[in-house]
Amino acid sequence: MSTWVPQPAGLQEILQTIRDSIDTQSNVQRAITHKLNSFTRVPDYIAYLAYILTALSQEDDQVRTIAGYLLKNNCRLLLTVSLEVAEYTKSAVLQAFVSSPPLIRNAAGHDIVAFLGVLEPRNWPDCLQQLVNMLDSPDPALQEAAFSVFEKACEDYPRKMDIEINGTRPLDYMIPKFLMLSEHPMPKMRSHAVACLSYFVPINSQSLFAHIDAFIACLFKRASDEDPSVRRHVCQALVLLLAARPEKLMPEMSNVAEYMLYSTKDKNESVALEACEFWLTFAEDPDLAAFLHPLLGRVAPVLLDCMVYGEDDLLWLEADTEDTNVPDKETDIKPRHYGGKTHGLDRDQTEHPNGQERKRGAYGEETLDDEEEEDYDLEDDDFADEMSTEWNLRKCAAAALDVLAVRFGPELLNVLLGPLKNKLWSAEWLERESGILALGAMAEGCIDAIEPHLTTLVPYLINTLNDPKPLVRSIACWTLGRYASWCTQPLSEEHKNLYFVPTMEGLLRMVLDDNKRVQEAGCSAFATLEEDAGPELVPYLEPVLRNLVFAFDKYQHKNTLILYDAVGTLADAVGRALQNPTYVDILMPPLTSRWAKLSDDDDDLIPLLECLASVTIAMGPAFAPYALPIFQRCVNIVHQSLLHYQAYQQNPDLDEPDKSFLVVSLDLLSGLAQGMGMQLEPLIGQTNPNLLHLLTVCLKHPQAPVRQSAYALVGDLAMGCFQLLRPHLPAIMAELTEQLDPEPKVEFISACNNAAWSVGEVALRYGRDEPEFQQWVNPLIARLIPILLHPKAPRSLHENAAVSIGRIGLMHPNIVAPHLPEFAQAWCMALYEIRDNEEKDSAFRGLCTLVQANPAGIAKSLLWFCNAIIRWHQPSAELNSMFQQLLSGFRHHDEAGWTAQVATFPPVIQERLAARYGV
Repeated sequence: MSTWVPQPAGLQEILQTIRDSIDTQSNVQRAITHKLNSFTRVPDYIAYLAYILTALSQEDDQVRTIAGYLLKNNCRLLLTVSLEVAEYTKSAVLQAFVSSPPLIRNAAGHDIVAFLGVLEPRNWPDCLQQLVNMLDSPDPALQEAAFSVFEKACEDYPRKMDIEINGTRPLDYMIPKFLMLSEHPMPKMRSHAVACLSYFVPINSQSLFAHIDAFIACLFKRASDEDPSVRRHVCQALVLLLAARPEKLMPEMSNVAEYMLYSTKDKNESVALEACEFWLTFAEDPDLAAFLHPLLGRVAPVLLDCMVYGEDDLLWLEADTEDTNVPDKETDIKPRHYGGKTHGLDRDQTEHPNGQERKRGAYGEETLDDEEEEDYDLEDDDFADEMSTEWNLRKCAAAALDVLAVRFGPELLNVLLGPLKNKLWSAEWLERESGILALGAMAEGCIDAIEPHLTTLVPYLINTLNDPKPLVRSIACWTLGRYASWCTQPLSEEHKNLYFVPTMEGLLRMVLDDNKRVQEAGCSAFATLEEDAGPELVPYLEPVLRNLVFAFDKYQHKNTLILYDAVGTLADAVGRALQNPTYVDILMPPLTSRWAKLSDDDDDLIPLLECLASVTIAMGPAFAPYALPIFQRCVNIVHQSLLHYQAYQQNPDLDEPDKSFLVVSLDLLSGLAQGMGMQLEPLIGQTNPNLLHLLTVCLKHPQAPVRQSAYALVGDLAMGCFQLLRPHLPAIMAELTEQLDPEPKVEFISACNNAAWSVGEVALRYGRDEPEFQQWVNPLIARLIPILLHPKAPRSLHENAAVSIGRIGLMHPNIVAPHLPEFAQAWCMALYEIRDNEEKDSAFRGLCTLVQANPAGIAKSLLWFCNAIIRWHQPSAELNSMFQQLLSGFRHHDEAGWTAQVATFPPVIQERLAARYGV
């Protein structure tokens, strides 16, 4: 054992601080936390903590336990302390684990898990060996504690356990040991054994798969174990096997399916939840659809029954109260992550290459290709928002039904039509509520099959908004949101009056409900309706705004944050219609009132600024009376944030400042630039420090989201007030060019996107053959072409690079045209699916200008060029004329050659070229 011994004064100081930490007063706690953090600079701090945990048996167990948890939280210090301190700390913790009362042993167990994770088992083999030996201990409590450590370690870092040490693989003897212990008379030991084994499935551990048949036999044997924890781990193991090695389960699938159906109905919800995960995993794998299909008729009704609220849920939800006047607990409010503004292009959804539909994920969200980057959260919040409890059986069943709907569509509806009708029209409110949840869960996948029934179902849902039970009203809101795209279709006046208007009115009533859960669901569903309805909302703007503004006075803290989203989404949806003075007078007073009450470091300022960014763009010049204080405050927040970050860089002991305030202030300034254009000139002129000087600092900021929003602001200032930006562009263009990277790290992709977009905006504003911009053309093209050609660059980056190449080519064709053969095909492939808009139009005019300057440059890419042309729905008159001239020119130059080449094109391209351009 190490010779390290504590110094009495140091020991007493740390001990007293830990004793003081038991004080619950928050101001005391803050001081104690700061003091404890300062101890981490003491070279042997972790040894003192280990000594308190292990040696001070006369000390209160709570103090010793806190020392143990501080040791776990500071485990990374093991990597930097002296060998003597590290050896003492490790041996002391093992000693505490072997010979201490349960509370201290438990804390020591957590330390061992953390230490093994940091050091890795290969560097602490003694510990691994001692733990394995303890599994045979005559002391059942020590046996179980050792296995508990193994279970946590195998769960947290299975790959670190699956290694070779001195020529042997510990798992080669641990796996057979775990298999043997799955027969142990103690239920906890059997549970740990099955759990430990299962965690090596996802990493394809060869040590486990060498015993795969014995493992599967063990699972079948334990499947009927009387202990629910064992059965839960059996279900978990089967789920992991289905995901990693489905071929091993297929020969026994009829038995496995029977067991999982039975377990999905288990009275113990933790067992039922793990079994339900099996169906979710099964449905998510398209390769297993053929095996799942025959089971659909049995699985889907079981999932439907799992979606009824349990008694525990109802107790937790306290759902029947009119609680609109009850202040929220701060713990109810989830932290929000603001990612900053990203410039992207909308793809045309009317056609899909090769007839492929866009891929849909578990909750109907588009799944991303592996290389796709955007700031998507792949944990879709649809079901998480609908029920704010933890992941549970009801939520898992709804998610599984959603994926089954995507996978099997109308066949699922055929199976569930009878049971679903029974639930929707049941006298029991809990049954009705679960039926409405199921209807919403199936919306994306079954929409075509459900659509004929929506003329009945939508009025049913609208009527359900009058239900006396808040949980029924809230789920009806959520499900109406899932069918908002159908309700908002501008099919006819009759459709609008029967479905769109009543849905809008019903959801607005729910926005003002007296139950906070219903308010939240109503507000979220109304935001979805706004996105889908877009300009269709314009005739109803006044009553919509009055409802939303009334909600500001009614809502507590949490729902106010959701209301900001709804207002911002409304502004995005209706655009410049919001600049009507009546609407400005309704909306701005409550927003400015809240703005005035919040300090510059209040977290609630972030969603309000985000909301105002959308409002400023929509109101445009009508926002002018409110612009000065908002502009000045944003500039001040940017300035203060940069100063705080500078202080942090000079003193890393300080907490890193939250970048969100800086990012969202830059985005609101972008909104002002878009909305007000040159009206910003006097505001920029009278602020100190000058915004454009601050902007150049932001462009160099170490944090990518700050640069991302700064690049967006450059592009928006170029569009709205170019003359103010121009004097600063030499410094700015150098930073933008530097950011253009063909294979950026994931966290830099959005920043790179915005840089690629903004250089195109700047090029356009300079104008044709402008000498000052010419100096940057070659450096930019040298960066943008590799991005366009890089197979691993995200699609959005390909698109923005292509648009900017086109725009730079439009302004400087003689410099760019010689490069046309390098990028023509990739350029056309990047943009042919993009929806018609001005950006795409200017980019294509640039490409046509390049083709005019270098006709031979398009020769090898003519098919792709023609495909991109015929994908346009409504090109501008100027662009359409350029298409006509180029196509006619190709034909007249070599009519026989042209005819022969066009004959090789797909029929749809031939037909459209002939119909539109006569070639």
